[in-house]
Amino acid sequence: MAANGQRVGFLGPPGTYSEEVTKNLFGESARLTPFGSIDLAMRAVAGGEIPQCVVPIENSLEGSVNATLDTLAHEVELFISREIVMPVRHNLLAREVGRDIRLVLSHPQALAQCRRTLSRLYPAAELRPVDSTAEAARRVAEGEQGMAAIGSRSAATLYSLALVAADIQDTSSNCTRFVTLQVQPLDSRLPGRWKTSIVCQIDGSRPGSLYHILAEFAEREVNLTKIESRPARTGLGAYLFFLDMEGGVGEARIKAVLEAVERRSLWFKNLGSYLMLDWNR
Repeated sequence: MAANGQRVGFLGPPGTYSEEVTKNLFGESARLTPFGSIDLAMRAVAGGEIPQCVVPIENSLEGSVNATLDTLAHEVELFISREIVMPVRHNLLAREVGRDIRLVLSHPQALAQCRRTLSRLYPAAELRPVDSTAEAARRVAEGEQGMAAIGSRSAATLYSLALVAADIQDTSSNCTRFVTLQVQPLDSRLPGRWKTSIVCQIDGSRPGSLYHILAEFAEREVNLTKIESRPARTGLGAYLFFLDMEGGVGEARIKAVLEAVERRSLWFKNLGSYLMLDWNR
C-alpha cells in the first residue's frame, strides 16, 4: 500500500478504470495524479515526477495494450512491481435515456471490447476513439444530444450521465490486467506469488533461434504464461519477443533462465519480477 501522501499516476481523467484500479491498490491515502495518456504517465515515473504509476497492459478480449509494451521496451527504464486483474464491466452512458444515439465515444480498447453489442444495438452509430473512457464521458456530458460514451458506473456518477445499457462488453469474461511501474526493481524477498517479464530480440536469420530460447525455460521447468512479438523498430522483419513467466528472480531457476536467455539474445531487457495481487472488490 502507498504511504500517506504518496503520488501515484494513472490514465486520466478521473473516472477511468485505471483510477478505479489505482484506488483498489493504494487506498484513499495516496494522492492520485491523472495523465492524458499511458506513455505520459510512464514518462512521469521515469523522469522522477512521480514514484510510480498504474497502467493497463493486457485485455482478455483484445490482447496486449501496445502503448504500454512499446513504451516499456523502447522509451523508458522502468520495472513492473505488481500486477492485478480487474473484471471489466462496460456501460453505455448518455445525457438522457431514450434518445437516438448517433455517435459512441470511448478508448479504442473499450470500443473493440463492445463491438458486437454496439453493432446490434446501434448499427448506424459512428464509433470514435478518444484517449480514455472518462474523457469520453466528459465529452458526452458537455456535448450535443445523440452522443454516448462507453465507461464505468463511477464515470456516470462523476459526469452526471444516465445509464443507457449495462454490461455491454461482448463477453462476460472480459478482464484487464494492470501493472504498477517504478524506477527500482521490487525487493525479491517479499512474500507472495511472483511473476517475471522480459523482452528480447533474437537472431531471426538463424534457424531454431526461438526454439533454443524456449528450450531454456523447458529445461528448468519454468512455466511461460505469455509470449508475444512486437516490431523491433530496426527494420522490416525484425521483432522483439515479450515473455512472462511464473516465479521471481529470487528463485535460482528464474535467475538462471534469465541469464541464459540474455546470452542467446541480440538485445535483452528485464522488465522486473513482481507480485501478483487479487482483485478484492
